[in-house]
Amino acid sequence: MDDEFKVVATNRKAYHDYFIEESHEAGIALTGTEIKSVRAGAVNLRDSYALVREGEMWLQNVHISPYEAGNRFNVDPYRARKLLLHRKEINRLMGRVQEKGLTIVPLRMYLKKNRAKVEIALCKGKRQFDKREAISKRDADREIERGLKC
Repeated sequence: MDDEFKVVATNRKAYHDYFIEESHEAGIALTGTEIKSVRAGAVNLRDSYALVREGEMWLQNVHISPYEAGNRFNVDPYRARKLLLHRKEINRLMGRVQEKGLTIVPLRMYLKKNRAKVEIALCKGKRQFDKREAISKRDADREIERGLKC
């Protein structure tokens, strides 16, 4: 099957802090030791975001742990990494980001056909009462599931 992929990291905080409007798949430019760390699952997407700079999309604040056997070839774990998207997609996302309150956040990183991919999403921030509402709805759904099992 072509659509098989292995999820390496998920940004669970993004689902809590943002309303997800639309998502896109993007490639990511990594060095040799970084891809080895990604395959080992040493990635943290928490508090990361994407921005457009000089017509290119960059992923900021993603922590990819240094590869243990990488010694001098290891790079800064928090360096900015280029996302590989078509120009048309970058321009469209850039236009949407300029709307009020929208941002681009990575939702998950995965390996697809042995290549690292990132699912980025156009998101709108939740307010505190929205977060509380989501938590109470999730708890109510959990209680209903428990009641149905008995």
